[in-house]
Amino acid sequence: LADMQAEVLDRIPRLGAIEVAFAEAVGAVLAEDVIAPENLPGFENAAMDGFAVVASDLDQPSVELDVIDDVAAGSIPAAKIESGTAARIMTGAPIPPGADAVVPVEATSMTSEGRVRVLEPATVGDHVRPVGGSVRAGSLVFEAGLRLRPPHVSVLASMGVLPLVRRRPIVAVMSTGDELVPPSTQMLEPGAIRDSNRTLLRGLLTELGVEVRDYGIVGDTSGSFEAALGDAIDGADVVVTSGGVSMGAYDVVKLTLLERGTVDFLRIAMQPGKPLGFGTVGETPFFGLPGNPVSVFVSFEQFVRPALLGMMGAEHLFRDRVPGILDDGITTNPEKDVFVRVTTDRDAGGRWHARLSGGQSSNVLSALAFADALAVVPVGVGRVEPGGTVDLEMIHW
Repeated sequence: LADMQAEVLDRIPRLGAIEVAFAEAVGAVLAEDVIAPENLPGFENAAMDGFAVVASDLDQPSVELDVIDDVAAGSIPAAKIESGTAARIMTGAPIPPGADAVVPVEATSMTSEGRVRVLEPATVGDHVRPVGGSVRAGSLVFEAGLRLRPPHVSVLASMGVLPLVRRRPIVAVMSTGDELVPPSTQMLEPGAIRDSNRTLLRGLLTELGVEVRDYGIVGDTSGSFEAALGDAIDGADVVVTSGGVSMGAYDVVKLTLLERGTVDFLRIAMQPGKPLGFGTVGETPFFGLPGNPVSVFVSFEQFVRPALLGMMGAEHLFRDRVPGILDDGITTNPEKDVFVRVTTDRDAGGRWHARLSGGQSSNVLSALAFADALAVVPVGVGRVEPGGTVDLEMIHW
């Protein structure tokens, strides 16, 4: 498995860089470092509604001060604060010159003469947001390879920096098999199966933030597959198929592409997901995934997802793994890396625990739906006793 993952990542091209609008940046990967062009915030401002004061005036309780200004957010202070005076101030408003602290409005009361009575002491800097307190001008804010989440994009927007990111891959997907019918089919004929794989792949790809082109269900004839494949590679960066890559007499993907000699059909030491087709069709990377839905998922996670993130220039390509305790014992094939579908939680000591989420056959999609991690039983192990330690590859936290 590790050898094949390395080969895939070595052969996948990196896409070019483009500048995108803030609204389109979430999920994209930075193509260059972001250096702060200015301080954030660019001026001292109030962290709370209250009164801007000279902190040394408040060395005793219940001090009364003259209110000489009213500073709203977006306005400019009109007066300098000196000993014995204060300015009403709103959150985000500039700190008036001379003031060095803000007293929250809850710690004050107004007198009948219009003065403010401050009920608590203050120290210099209380509730004042300093210049550059969030980001310093000239500092490294984000490094290239970071996959942007909404808070990252918000920081970029606050600096007015449109991000330069790697282009998102365009991924063509299709399912193969004469037995497949659309998932909307209500009455199944004998031998027919609703196609769930494309729904799964589209969801995984959409979650990853790439552009998806769906080429539907392709029958088990070479002509049908050749035609669909020709359409798919026209404008796509990657093609992903499911089904037709194993040892059967009707495995159309394998039978068709073996003749081209640019796609290898391999048996990977992993379970589920042993059969895999990988190579290029023309210049387009091609992944031929198995037909069983859990095998599709595991193969996608181990090969397609990291490859697409690599094309986008991401530094972090694989799911996070954490050590956990497998409460259920399990016997696996010691010649393979085995991915066991599990549900997880944490005990009072913070340790992760995992239990089988259902049947472990590669067609049992329901166990995958209930799983939030894959417990990894590596080559050479073969048996994990109840209470044994495993790596948990987290699908959902």
